[in-house]
Amino acid sequence: MEVKEIEAINAKLINYIEKEEYQGYDPYDTLNSPLPFGLIGKWGKPIAIQIQKRNPLNLRPLIGIKKGYNPKAMGLFLQAYSLRYQRTKEAELLPKMDGLYNWLIEQSTKGYSGYCWGYNFDWASSVKFLPAYSPTIVVSCFVAKGIRAYYTATKKQEALEVLKSIATFIDQDLEKTEDEDGTCISYSTIEPDCCYNASMLGAELFAFLYAQTNEQRYQELALKASRFVVAKQKRDGRWNYSINLETGKERTQVDFHQGYVLDSLAYVMHCIPEAKREFEPAWQKGTDFYAKNQFVSGRALYRYPSVWPVDIHNQAQGIISFSRWKRNAEDLKLADSIVEYSSKEMRSSKGYFYYKKYPWVTIKTPFIRWAQGWMWLALEEYLKASHE
Repeated sequence: MEVKEIEAINAKLINYIEKEEYQGYDPYDTLNSPLPFGLIGKWGKPIAIQIQKRNPLNLRPLIGIKKGYNPKAMGLFLQAYSLRYQRTKEAELLPKMDGLYNWLIEQSTKGYSGYCWGYNFDWASSVKFLPAYSPTIVVSCFVAKGIRAYYTATKKQEALEVLKSIATFIDQDLEKTEDEDGTCISYSTIEPDCCYNASMLGAELFAFLYAQTNEQRYQELALKASRFVVAKQKRDGRWNYSINLETGKERTQVDFHQGYVLDSLAYVMHCIPEAKREFEPAWQKGTDFYAKNQFVSGRALYRYPSVWPVDIHNQAQGIISFSRWKRNAEDLKLADSIVEYSSKEMRSSKGYFYYKKYPWVTIKTPFIRWAQGWMWLALEEYLKASHE
């Protein structure tokens, strides 16, 4: 696709997001409904979530779910604005960036060792329940990515101090699991667990802070978390999603989280150059697997090797990864093919992107985080790479 065409698509998406005032629905916001799903028993809430996110009809207004501000989406928007400002120097972006930054500071979850954030809805499975705004490493680190981009764009020292505070939350309030390879940081404060991509997000933040401060503690935390995850890579280059700390059994789920791991590992090497020799073979092998096995003609496989449905988050992460860390011209061509497919097959004439596409139906609900936040960031990353 022509860059001018992508610029126009991006501008229309930004206009949609700003008209919505950054609010919207989420695939997992079912428990924001006042309906008493819990009366059905322990399976009531998780089943309601799973049915709702698969429903091609958006029934949320009918069951009392209102559009809301999602802290992770706000972090993605701040990151996208900040990347755009670094590229274009458009002065009108600065007050928007300041507004999102201030909102995130004000809306952080209180009562922990540092700044942290959680989703704006309850989340439930058969074995775990996370109340709304209960902080996690994932939401906190994607907010941190937004604040990091804001700091890079504005050089405001206050933002760097906030990033240090987020690192304190991760270091002090989240359980760590040690083995002979390294350290895995837990996903939430609820219980110890081990999710590879989530732990790597923490490693990425620690590596950035080491590059900024030269404090050895940050380097140690980044390297130990990275070594744990690298050691769990499969021979073909993929990573599974997580490992049960009691049984050692892994959860097989190969999707956009492969891109998360690769992005974080690349950033650790960028911030700690001496780690490149240790981690680059795993990163190259993982990126090869991601490019060769998880995308076909611009369409991401849902969860390798399952082909359907096409998920917009998978699409967005592919664009981000192959634009951000492009190794050669082929990576940018792959990113371009993903942009083209997403724009032609998963985009409304109103400018927003759809959630999922099945062979027989498309779920067109305009989720603010899962679709709009990720695709805006993806398009900004692609445009940045195209202008380099």
